[in-house]
Amino acid sequence: MSSLNEHSSIALKRTVIVSIFAAVAVVLSLVEALIPVNMSVPGAKLGLANIMVLTCLYFLRPRDALMMVVLKTLLTAFIFGTFSSLLFSIMGAMFSFVAMGFLLLVGRKRLSLIGISIIGGIAHNIGQLTAATLYFKTSKIFYYLPMLMIMGVLTGIAVGIAVRYLVPALSKLSLFEDFLKEETA
Repeated sequence: MSSLNEHSSIALKRTVIVSIFAAVAVVLSLVEALIPVNMSVPGAKLGLANIMVLTCLYFLRPRDALMMVVLKTLLTAFIFGTFSSLLFSIMGAMFSFVAMGFLLLVGRKRLSLIGISIIGGIAHNIGQLTAATLYFKTSKIFYYLPMLMIMGVLTGIAVGIAVRYLVPALSKLSLFEDFLKEETA
C-alpha cells in the first residue's frame, strides 16, 4: 500500500511542478513582452520562458516537460495572439524541446546546460522559420537563418546561465528530492 501512496505522491509532485513551471513560463513571457529590448532582428526575443522549459527537462520526464511546453504555448497564444502566433510558437517550442530533450538524454553528463540551451535557442529559430515557410509558402525566408542563429546563440547563453543557477537552487527544495534520486539512479 505504501508503494501506491508513494507513486501517487510522486505523480502529484510532478503535476504540481509542471503547473508551477508553466505558470512561471507564462509570466516570464509577459515580462519579456514588457521589456523594450530592440534585438535588431525582427521577431527575435530573449526567450525567458525557455528557462522553465530547460529546467523542467532537467528534473522531470520528457513527457512532463512536453506537457509544460504545450500548456505554456497555448496559454501565451491565448494571451497574446492569433493563429499565426500559435503556429510560430508551437513550431519553435517543439523544435527546441526535441533538441534539448535529446541532448539531455544522450549527453547529460558531457554537455553543459549552457550548450544545451544554445542548441535549443537555435532549434527554436529553425522551428519558427519552418512555420514561416509553411505559412507564407516560400522557403526564401531561410535567408534570415544566419541572423537568427546568432541571436539563438546569444539568448541561449543567457537562458543557459539562468538555468545553471536555478537547477542547484531548486535541488535544495524538498519538492525536488524524488527527482534527484531518479537522476542519479
